[in-house]
Amino acid sequence: MSSYGRTKVLTVMLETGELNISEIMRRSGLSHSATAKHLEFLTGAGILTEKRFNRIRIFRMDQASPLAGALSRFYADWKEAGAS
Repeated sequence: MSSYGRTKVLTVMLETGELNISEIMRRSGLSHSATAKHLEFLTGAGILTEKRFNRIRIFRMDQASPLAGALSRFYADWKEAGAS
């Protein structure tokens, strides 16, 4: 996660679970091309999955991925520690 933009996209996905690219872009504050690039990387790494409905692309955390599971647990623990 060496990229600030990639971290922003990943945080949005960890908070929401499933969104289309336009909503990810809006919530992360990144451009469409930057968001698409980070989503492509995260999908290729097995952290996210993508569903297509014609032109609509929906991304979600890959529940079968051990890496995605570890990131989800880390994020939940991190948020809990920050709330204390």
